[in-house]
Amino acid sequence: MNAIELIKKKRENQKLSVDEIRFLINNYAKGKIPDYQFSALLMAIFLNGMSVNETAALTEAMLNSGIIINLDSIAGAKVDKHSTGGVGDKTSLILAPIVAAAGVNVPMISGRGLGHTGGTLDKLDAIPGFRTDVNLTQYKNLIKKCGMVLASQTKNIVPADKLMYALRDVTATVESIPLITGSIMSKKLAEGIDGLVLDIKTGSGAFMKELKDAKALAKSLINTAKTFDKNVIGIITDMNQPLGNYIGNWLEVVESVEALQGKDIPDLMTVTNKLAGAMIYLGGKASSIDEGVEVSKEMIKNGKAYDKFLEVVKLQKGDISVLKDLSKYPKSKFSEKIVASRSGYLKEVDNYEVGMSALELGAGRLTKDDIIEPKAGIIFNPKIGDKIKKGEIIATLFTDNKKGIDSAKNRIEKALKYSSEVVAKPKLIKAILR
Repeated sequence: MNAIELIKKKRENQKLSVDEIRFLINNYAKGKIPDYQFSALLMAIFLNGMSVNETAALTEAMLNSGIIINLDSIAGAKVDKHSTGGVGDKTSLILAPIVAAAGVNVPMISGRGLGHTGGTLDKLDAIPGFRTDVNLTQYKNLIKKCGMVLASQTKNIVPADKLMYALRDVTATVESIPLITGSIMSKKLAEGIDGLVLDIKTGSGAFMKELKDAKALAKSLINTAKTFDKNVIGIITDMNQPLGNYIGNWLEVVESVEALQGKDIPDLMTVTNKLAGAMIYLGGKASSIDEGVEVSKEMIKNGKAYDKFLEVVKLQKGDISVLKDLSKYPKSKFSEKIVASRSGYLKEVDNYEVGMSALELGAGRLTKDDIIEPKAGIIFNPKIGDKIKKGEIIATLFTDNKKGIDSAKNRIEKALKYSSEVVAKPKLIKAILR
């Protein structure tokens, strides 16, 4: 076997065998296949897709490129959640401590931002001192001590995915169901989980723009989970506008802290509580998802979730003083407000453009080697269906790079559509798949 022939085979829309997929993944992970060849393979997969068997083989090859963690020594169920990515999606920061406070272990290995979407690790990096690069012993000890961990992939955990993840981000091959499935499931299976809740986003700010595509991704993920005998629930959620109001890494930490302290953020907490409820149910601490939702709400109300967040941040060497006093964090050099150009009801948000606006300000990567500015981002005020008055503040931009402001402002202004008629608010939970 050689890479050129296999790239050509996939380019011609032929199926790759299990051994061929193993050859490609193993040799790329070992540095024997260069980025430029693997980029061609990624594009061939993006254009032609993969069968169920190919996707399972891809996941298995990625999983076996590194170690698989065994958490049998830790009592209780281990359940994680994964989101396919969105704008303002900070649910992991909120639900992980909720679920851990409810008595379910959460071994969470997260990723960085892809394209216009934010990444959990980038948000955690905004907390001064916070260490996501824990080794295997620390990983297990954190779960034993506080019931959760918020970690990055080490070089030993699915190294193939870490390489592929960065390459997909800059080769326009993110929105591929087999590649997304392989990336998500290999990481999650390597964690040592018993169950998994999937937050599959759909809408203008998601990789799956159409509901049918989100359902196809959910089916692919669930089928792959079944192959490895894991319990999984797929929840399809709306991403036609930012989730919550804050976009950007530190800003999303701020909103997460406020949510954990009980601030009413309706859309964010509706989605978060549903996901947390499903995790609590899979973890055996509720008899149904709905009962799990009530447990989730109680963990916020009684302050246990917020305390759990402070506990894990402290254990992972983060500075909890800035979480207790959010005003201590450094401020951006520049800020600019965007006001409504007309009155009416907000009808539509091109959420992709909002996400790209945050990147223009420095909140994400436009190239593989870009350095993220943790303070950069957007406070986006209105929701679809809200009545807006001309001159009302729509958004506030924050950045240390003044050059990005005009571009970001233009993107946001063009992303909004208004109506003189009343507009219905979108349904946040589109479907629950088992």
